Amino acid sequence: MVILKSQSQIEKMAKAGKILAACHKELAKRIAPGVTTLEIDRFVEGYLAKNECTAEQKGYNGYPFATCASVNDVICHGFPSRASLKNGDLVTIDMVVNHKGWLADSAWTYEVGTVAPEVHLLISVTKEALYIGIENAVIGNRLGDIGFAIQSHAEAQGFSVVRDYTGHGIGQKMHESPTVLHYGEPGKGLRLKEGMVITIEPMINVGTYKAKTDADGWTVRTVDGSLSAQFEHTVAITSEGPMILTEQ
Repeated sequence: MVILKSQSQIEKMAKAGKILAACHKELAKRIAPGVTTLEIDRFVEGYLAKNECTAEQKGYNGYPFATCASVNDVICHGFPSRASLKNGDLVTIDMVVNHKGWLADSAWTYEVGTVAPEVHLLISVTKEALYIGIENAVIGNRLGDIGFAIQSHAEAQGFSVVRDYTGHGIGQKMHESPTVLHYGEPGKGLRLKEGMVITIEPMINVGTYKAKTDADGWTVRTVDGSLSAQFEHTVAITSEGPMILTEQ
């Protein structure tokens, strides 16, 4: 069942989103060659605590960290580690922020130092795909319109769209209905209504869209070792168009 949110509830989620967005801005200043993703994770947990927030995914089904840190061929759910980031890497930091019981979810892919042109292109196209998807998150459209727009943009650039991991509804729980695919057919799927709040979070690969999971049960990689990038926002469907709750 899709849980529609009132304007006041959306405003509460927007407070969580504003803190999350500010945290990502701080990360952009800190991510560099030599930094470890475990250091990033500890910074995020401290930053959230200072802003009366908690990391919602820590403890979720036993997940032990405040962030997911996915480097290079890791699509999502990567564990923060003591390994130093290297010049030319890309890293996706994904976090879900809980502010007084209301949640916001956002992921950003960062360039580490100076990256190759093809890495920069992957990151740029993935970010573009997110915003193209958001443009289609309007009352009366269907979820398939969002997925089709994202898929069309990514594949036109020669990239693939991950199928196994999706966006979702969000509110006081991290994962609510509906499931938001990042591929699909226009005019298909659930119709968007005012008050829906969803995450749109395309994961785009250089090679095949197929994924595999490491022995830790969490870390998801591309099966061919190709690079993957992700951008995500929490978006409210409103009468005035899509409202991005995780952007300053």
